[in-house]
Amino acid sequence: MMPATPDNPADRAPPATASTPAALLRASPLPPLEARILLTHVLGWRHTQLITRSDEALDSASVQRYLTLQARRVAGEPVAQLVGAREFFGLDFEVTPDVLIPRPETELLVETALAAMENIARPRVLDLGTGTGAIAVAIASTRPDARVWALDRSAEALAVATRNAARLLEAKRPGGTVSLGQSDWYDSLEPALCFDVIVSNPPYIASGDPHLSEGDLRFEPRGALTDEADGLNAIRAIVAGAPVHLAAHGALWIEHGYDQAQAVRALLSAQGFTQVRSERDLAGIERITGGRLGGEAPACPRLPR
Repeated sequence: MMPATPDNPADRAPPATASTPAALLRASPLPPLEARILLTHVLGWRHTQLITRSDEALDSASVQRYLTLQARRVAGEPVAQLVGAREFFGLDFEVTPDVLIPRPETELLVETALAAMENIARPRVLDLGTGTGAIAVAIASTRPDARVWALDRSAEALAVATRNAARLLEAKRPGGTVSLGQSDWYDSLEPALCFDVIVSNPPYIASGDPHLSEGDLRFEPRGALTDEADGLNAIRAIVAGAPVHLAAHGALWIEHGYDQAQAVRALLSAQGFTQVRSERDLAGIERITGGRLGGEAPACPRLPR
């Protein structure tokens, strides 16, 4: 009788004692929150069901799907990519490897942009480098009357943003659908388009930064993370091009790196912006910087609504 060929340990079903939610979570090498997210994703359960059904026997296919995702996470793949979604500003955004994963600190950019348009009826908003569409869709969801444009140079990212906008926004919102377009910053915009607020979370990591080869960043699109230079090239282009598309006293707000606030303030001031300031995130880091176009700076004409 021929000896059995050794099988792959990863293909073997786990013992019965490891086939309940409680047992799988106890045995997981992942942080508890990550393990719970992956398991609820596989099972299609709510988080509370992991408690109320913790000792329920699971079928071997579900167990194997969970163990596969667990192994991929141990290897470093981001949780958001494994489950295909990430919550941002109270909305559940689709995430793929083609887009930057929305992060909580970017919610500060949305909140500040909303404050900048608080007293403007039917504001016009431009989101540059939209990725998942998280910033544009969050603004459009909170301000149904806002007309929102969102641009990205990546066709793959725009496909994700299009799906997110269609799924998360009311079809008959007063401001209409988010206008999505492929563009390298302002290049594809009509000269007559004029905005009350421009926002951007551009690539701002310097090319030699070691963080690019660490953690989740290893699996995200490099072009959404770094300008392959000093981290300020994209910001320079955004600041320089803003006056052509900003209404008088319109606001520009940009997310940037932890050590770039002073440089961004200088860029804005040199371009004629006033009320220039930086805002700190919950970690106390100067995360975003912006200002309003000064009265002496050229501004695009304010078009009728």
